[in-house]
Amino acid sequence: MLIRQDWLTEWTKSSYSAVNGDCVEVKTGSHRTVAVRDSKDPGSGVLDFTAETWSAFIGDISRTSPRGA
Repeated sequence: MLIRQDWLTEWTKSSYSAVNGDCVEVKTGSHRTVAVRDSKDPGSGVLDFTAETWSAFIGDISRTSPRGA
């Protein structure tokens, strides 16, 4: 899976979010990065990953974690 630079221009909440919305949010950062933050405390900081690292992470999760687990 490739992450396009313009794919997530706004913070997007994970589809695995709890009913109350507590989860992570992601958006495309600068210089081919993906930014990740805590949706409960968006001001607490951001983790930046390369697009390649994020894609590999999502791929691993998709293969090993059944939806809803």
